[in-house]
Amino acid sequence: MTKRLRIHPLTRSRMDDFGRVLGGTWGSGCWCIYPRMTPSQERSLPGPGGAAARRRRRMECLAGRKRRAPGLLAYRDGEPVGWVAIAPRGELGRVDASKATPRVDGVDVWVIPCITVRRAARGEGIAVALIREAVSYAAGKGAPAVEAYPRAGRGRVHDDFAYFGTEPLFRRAGFRKIRGPIRGLPGNWTPRVTMRIQCDG
Repeated sequence: MTKRLRIHPLTRSRMDDFGRVLGGTWGSGCWCIYPRMTPSQERSLPGPGGAAARRRRRMECLAGRKRRAPGLLAYRDGEPVGWVAIAPRGELGRVDASKATPRVDGVDVWVIPCITVRRAARGEGIAVALIREAVSYAAGKGAPAVEAYPRAGRGRVHDDFAYFGTEPLFRRAGFRKIRGPIRGLPGNWTPRVTMRIQCDG
């Protein structure tokens, strides 16, 4: 990992930096609202402008909370290069409702639904650093454990499906697999595993 890396919670003042990170992968139109809201919830977002503008305003509201940020941004030499989302599972409406990521048990886990690093900064350990920092952040807010639902196996992942990470990536960050891919899902769905790390070590 580069020694020049700094990681900060997302705030309203960092929203443009956040957009630069997302713009380097699948575009900033998502604003990482996708895992947080079901389709019907997203359609109900108020305000003028298109969907991307409404998503940005929603994320700005989340970034403006004093008690908890919606995720963390990584900077290399002052340049925004990576993002990881982290939130209690109950705040991630689409994740919580998905048949691909059902709850394992009654633990009030936090979840990392999204992680991305700009292409020019990949291969430097930034993703692992972001995941570890997200776990520390969640632990500091009282999370008993953190889960992720990355792609199963070790195959290469197209950028369009890389945002939820890979099994080897989360293993490097200290997570362990607690459930394999769900059987009986549509064949065109990406196979995903459930991985967890305890916040008490």
